[in-house]
Amino acid sequence: MIDKLLHTPEGVRDIYNGECEKKLILQNRMHEVLKLYGFKDIQTPSFEFYDIFSKEKGTVASKEMYKFFDREGNTLALRPDMTPAIARCVAKYFRDENLPIRLCYMGSTFINNSSYQGKLKESTQLGAELINDSTVDADAQMLALSIECLQKVGLKEFQLEIGHVDFFNGLVEEAGFEEEEIEQLRGAIEDKNLFGVEELVSNKAIDSKLKEVLFKLPELFGNEEILEYASKMTSNEKAQKAISRLKDVYDILNLYGFGDYVTFDLGMLSKHKYYTGVIFRGFTYGTGDAIVTGGRYDKLVCQFGKDAPAIGVAIVVDQLMNALSRQKIEVELVENNTLILYHGEFRESAITLAKYFRNHGMNIEMLAMNASYSDDSYKEYAKRSNTGGMLVMEDSETIQVINLKENVTNVVKMSDLIQ
Repeated sequence: MIDKLLHTPEGVRDIYNGECEKKLILQNRMHEVLKLYGFKDIQTPSFEFYDIFSKEKGTVASKEMYKFFDREGNTLALRPDMTPAIARCVAKYFRDENLPIRLCYMGSTFINNSSYQGKLKESTQLGAELINDSTVDADAQMLALSIECLQKVGLKEFQLEIGHVDFFNGLVEEAGFEEEEIEQLRGAIEDKNLFGVEELVSNKAIDSKLKEVLFKLPELFGNEEILEYASKMTSNEKAQKAISRLKDVYDILNLYGFGDYVTFDLGMLSKHKYYTGVIFRGFTYGTGDAIVTGGRYDKLVCQFGKDAPAIGVAIVVDQLMNALSRQKIEVELVENNTLILYHGEFRESAITLAKYFRNHGMNIEMLAMNASYSDDSYKEYAKRSNTGGMLVMEDSETIQVINLKENVTNVVKMSDLIQ
């Protein structure tokens, strides 16, 4: 009888062997960049009280959360988003700190999306949150570190698209849209549905100039020239301030030397309603989804009890790995394990040798030899495991040193290895 294989639920997957190692390498490289920018690690629970992520907080829709109950009947949720959880922590542990707080994280988020979307329901994010800094310098810094993270993992062809929520907010406030109309308009703009936007706007009794800029919202993307173009299209104060902020951000990014990585999208919106200022997404070819998301959220932390401006960025590691793979950008694995093979009667010598090398920082695997397997079988096993070399104990003192990469074998004495 053949045992039935157990599979993972839809939307989650196992990551193992070389792929898992590559993922950890990427995460560590990007984490190094965050540390270089002065960010300190924080870890929040995988699940929290549902209220942390409720509609009022502006995070994802309730139907997209994994919800369950504890023994006391409290409604809990697997975190769909890192930012509200960190905002809660900041309000609790940094209530009296008024100068900048820099926190970074690495962990999974869980979105119960529809199966037909073909997206992972658990994804790994690495990100950073800068709290208590409302300046344009903070906006530019978060964009700069995002670019450096992508460069650090070998990505060359990518763009950060930057928008500002107040450009849209200023226009719809001036037009007098109701909440339901605003949501419909948001959906049409996000889908780049020009006909849908035109239908919604045409029915409003508003100034023709305002109608024109609303019509063009899905098309207002490009380089810095689009900011000048949009500035001439509207005199709305909130929209003008948004454009001015984006210009200032761009000027600072040029000082970093990163201006070429930036484009602007004044029709950019986000499903996260807590964003209050600059928002951005990073794209590259090889994946249709954003590999970077982020933005300013100056009103979220105060919902947890501390009035603090903030801006954050999240890098979606799984999407980034897909992009690197499809762009044929290799993440080189270091074959730095050494396998010690020994017969049972030489166990003591093998353990002594392994302890010596481990004390000197070498990664050592140990394996008692089995007569059922040939020498070539062990070599093939070591290669499958990305092991760099083998030490075969012929007796308590004589060792074969096999370099698997160069296929070179030497015979040495144990006393020569252990100095």
